[in-house]
Amino acid sequence: MTISTEQPVAHTAVPERPAVLGPLVRSLSPSEFNTAMVHLYRGEVSRANTWRTRLDGTTNWAVLTTLTTLSFAFSGAKNTHVMILTNSLLIFYFMYIEARRYMFYDLWRSRVRLMETEFFAEMLTPEREDELENWRQILANDLLHPRFSITLWEALGRRLRRNYVWLFAVLVISWVVKIVIHPNTPSSLGELYERAGIGPIPAWLVLLAGVAFNTFVFVLAITTIDRGSDETPTRQETRQRMTGDDRIG
Repeated sequence: MTISTEQPVAHTAVPERPAVLGPLVRSLSPSEFNTAMVHLYRGEVSRANTWRTRLDGTTNWAVLTTLTTLSFAFSGAKNTHVMILTNSLLIFYFMYIEARRYMFYDLWRSRVRLMETEFFAEMLTPEREDELENWRQILANDLLHPRFSITLWEALGRRLRRNYVWLFAVLVISWVVKIVIHPNTPSSLGELYERAGIGPIPAWLVLLAGVAFNTFVFVLAITTIDRGSDETPTRQETRQRMTGDDRIG
């Protein structure tokens, strides 16, 4: 009988590596929550200020373009008045660009105002117990699914009433003055009427287009008047902007 001298091989158990599931989600402490909200507030204020500066840029373009056009139009009697009419269309295009920028500005500003009226106001008045929808959920929904708080039509109306209505008024008055004084004072209303024409375009068509354009601008300004506060909306107005059914994507 042969006796084996080999020792049995011992099998060492290797521990299995735990599956990587990512960082665990835990509840934030009050201090951590306040710090996060402050950083979020500063970030949203920075975004709002950036888009607010862009609003000033388009307004400056419109003002400089208007001044340049009027300076050239009145520099000589032979300079045509058509440049004033063309400048009106250009100013409207600038207003359209500014309205688009205002929609983005209002998006960031609404978030800033919500945090001011809910988070910071709650810190100052902790005894307030209003039975309203949780503002944290409103803010979270807006961060997850950002949407504009106002329509393009409303943004056009706001920028028109704030800045551009004065530019359009100056252009209308300047056009009337231009055809009255250049090249000389008209001797009759018929002569003044004929001056409104532009080359082959008859005077009646030019006047009709001008009346239609200015009527559209007037309707835009009237139909978009908001009785609420524009720059500093109240708490209820802010909530309505953030959760209203009339918001667009």
